[in-house]
Amino acid sequence: MRALQMKTPISQAFPFGPFNSAIQRRWKKPADTAQTRLENRTRDSQLDKLTANLHRLATVLQLQHLISKRRGPYVSVQIMSRWKNIVGLNTGMGEFLRKYPHIFEIFTHPVKRNQCCRVSRRMLDLMLEEEAAVKECELDAVRRVKKLLMMSVSGTLRVHTLWLIRRELGLPENFRDSVLAKYCDDFKLVDLETVELVRRDEDKDLGVAQVEIWREREYTEKWLSEFETKYAFPINLPTGFKIECGFREKLKNWQRLQYLKPYERKDVVWVRNCGGIQRFEKRAVAILHELLSLTTEKMVVVERLSHFRKDFCMKVNVRELLLKHPGIFYISTRGDTQMVFLREASRKGCLIEPNPVYVVRRKMLDLLLLGQRHSREPNIESKEESDNVVVDEDVGVDVDVGGPRDGDWVIPILDNFDDNLHEISDSSVQELSDYSENKNSRTEYKLQF
Repeated sequence: MRALQMKTPISQAFPFGPFNSAIQRRWKKPADTAQTRLENRTRDSQLDKLTANLHRLATVLQLQHLISKRRGPYVSVQIMSRWKNIVGLNTGMGEFLRKYPHIFEIFTHPVKRNQCCRVSRRMLDLMLEEEAAVKECELDAVRRVKKLLMMSVSGTLRVHTLWLIRRELGLPENFRDSVLAKYCDDFKLVDLETVELVRRDEDKDLGVAQVEIWREREYTEKWLSEFETKYAFPINLPTGFKIECGFREKLKNWQRLQYLKPYERKDVVWVRNCGGIQRFEKRAVAILHELLSLTTEKMVVVERLSHFRKDFCMKVNVRELLLKHPGIFYISTRGDTQMVFLREASRKGCLIEPNPVYVVRRKMLDLLLLGQRHSREPNIESKEESDNVVVDEDVGVDVDVGGPRDGDWVIPILDNFDDNLHEISDSSVQELSDYSENKNSRTEYKLQF
């Protein structure tokens, strides 16, 4: 027993007090990592809700892509249930399809008598409209690719990197053959996996970042000094953000900090003195800001940004850098992937300056959000029956023009009921008269006696 008591540490045998204050006690500091900062960040409910809806829309589009690969225009629900792991569904396939009757139509096969599914006409029309909008905005997509190549240090990008964000850039599915090969004066395929910018465009507007337009507007409209706006970024802190002591001063100094702009052609050097690390990080923030500004919906998956680190010379942790600037970027963790938004471009979950591709995709999202509402077809028979009824203006009563109506079968029953009622009433009158005569005869008989 004494041996066990001797093995116990001194801190447990003697709690901290005035007589053992010389004993050192180590307190474990809370972990401060990118994961903890991601969990403890200030949430934006509207962007989180938008991310969840976009995740469901991506699942719907993936199912539509799998259906289009089949021979016929429809697929049995039994076969679609095998795609759960491919799409990433946690619920049954039939239950998921019935949630969106405006997108998927479930019917019984006339021969095999099994449940089949096909994409609705409204959804197919929206997809054709999206293809037309992408084709219409092809020059804008070419301009975006050229700006990305101008931001690259070597002037080249991998085709796979562009393919990962083809939907965000508004590029078609086969952009290698339809866009890169078509505009051979601007792009050149070094090999099958690398695209290079042939020549820098002489247009000066192509080398101007989107944030420069905001700075010029702030300088001219709000009469701010050039010292305050030359290297500043728009800051929109989320609602409920806790401003700690010294945060405003640090933000003010960071806004004034000079940095190498994305389209400037200079050697990127990471200097460890005179704020070199901060300038290097601010340049990475400017590149990410410009990359998000070039997308059609002002958002992109965080994992896909890491493919641009080598080409844009961003030797930083991208997710950690995004979390350091909550007034410029917002990371949403709804769904399986993390999505980063440009805060200044959206308001209440919608883009401030929409484009044709975004408008069509928003229509798809609105069709998804309808759910099971307004999914019943109008009753055509009742409308045809109402056409057979005419109102007499003089009397103010509905007059039947012709044709069967609901309730016509009641009329002969009512007629029989009226006939029976007359018979019952006649018989009851006879009985009453006989009863009164018998009663009078009885009274007369009593009076005689």
